[in-house]
Amino acid sequence: MKIFPCFIAQYKYLLSLFGIILIAAACQKKSSEEIKPVSDISADIANKWMALFLNIERFATGYRPPVAARAFAYTNLAAYEVIVPNSVNYRSVAPNFKGLNIPKIEAGKPYNYEAAVNEAYYLMMKSFFPHISESYLIAIDNLYRQFDNRNIDADVLARSKQFGKAVATAVFDFSKTDVAGHEAYLRNQPADYAAPVGIGKWQPTFPDFGKALLPYWGKVRTFAINETEKVAKLPVAYSTRSTAPFYAQGLEVYSTTTTLTSEQKWIAEFWSDDIFKLTFEPAARWIAIAKQVVEKEKVPLEKAIYTYTKVSLSLSDVGVACWNSKYIYNVERPVSYIRTTIDPKWVSKLNNVVAVPYIAGVTPPFPAYPSGHSAFGGAAAEALSDIYGYNYAMTDNCHQGRTEFLGMPRSFNSFYDMAYENAYSRIPLGVHYRMDCEEGLRMGFATGKKVNQLNWKK
Repeated sequence: MKIFPCFIAQYKYLLSLFGIILIAAACQKKSSEEIKPVSDISADIANKWMALFLNIERFATGYRPPVAARAFAYTNLAAYEVIVPNSVNYRSVAPNFKGLNIPKIEAGKPYNYEAAVNEAYYLMMKSFFPHISESYLIAIDNLYRQFDNRNIDADVLARSKQFGKAVATAVFDFSKTDVAGHEAYLRNQPADYAAPVGIGKWQPTFPDFGKALLPYWGKVRTFAINETEKVAKLPVAYSTRSTAPFYAQGLEVYSTTTTLTSEQKWIAEFWSDDIFKLTFEPAARWIAIAKQVVEKEKVPLEKAIYTYTKVSLSLSDVGVACWNSKYIYNVERPVSYIRTTIDPKWVSKLNNVVAVPYIAGVTPPFPAYPSGHSAFGGAAAEALSDIYGYNYAMTDNCHQGRTEFLGMPRSFNSFYDMAYENAYSRIPLGVHYRMDCEEGLRMGFATGKKVNQLNWKK
């Protein structure tokens, strides 16, 4: 009888010990289950960081088209370099960029790549947007915390976060070595630039006469294109003769804007991005398009980040090429040519919505040739087509629900169709000649192809 209570006590002890072992095993299992390959992780984290980026750049002072495109490129490049050690499909592209040295993972050690990506996006967003409002800084912190609550092994989490931070630091330090591009949001209309004077040369335009935007952007470092590829073909020779090809370019803009159909008006307003605080700028528009595709196709994290990075690098490079060419040729805008040569009272004006300056007739403050919208569209369309196919049909919902302009969704048979319509939209809007749009597209397609040729795949 004395032995029985002792046996009961030992039995209870063994049960308790067995329970502890089961709990520990369950926790270990849960931890290992969360350490997934990037091909099995949802793209939700990348999509949410891109959505926040799109919202912030719309209100961020100084983040005009090429500046935003460059920030997208470095931000997504950091995320991409974080995931490639775990990817069976994609390899690092850092060896293509002299001076960019990406830290390595610790061999044989487990990593949680979602945590690492979260750390990289967080650091890059904080680094590129130090000047934004407190509410947006809080939004960055909140999104970071949304993906930081991980029930995984503490050592794995710490190691993963450190890796993401190390990669982001390396990429941002690489950005710092690009003197012309880094922190350009602080100096995008430099006071020391004087636009060349001469017949047919661009000067600040009616009615706001804004100073030249990013006249030195051609010096910014590119990822895939060379110096020769940063120069557009010669534009049509300037002339005021009514029989000259240049006059025909100006006359087309004049005739189109004064006899707009409802379809032309819709197209013009649908693609009229770059209205500060109202819409994202034209490079970001294509990130928004890419995001729709990523979400529609439900691609995994690795393909989502691959998509965003490839599109971003294409947008950044073509922004450099386009702005470089703008300030080589310095072609005056249609508003100046038409008011001087055809109709002194002409104003590019779709409607009387004064809250929407570009739609109400304000031309962007830089030379006409080539078109930035067209260049961005061509580059992104080529990058997206290479990933999702040259006959990928989609409906663009970027401006669905807007009431300030015609943002109703439009459907397209391919990304190239989207790029062509985006380019054409600048004519009925009254801010570009046809030659601007055609050359912008050509440069965009060519730039996208060069980015596609980087050694992305294993």
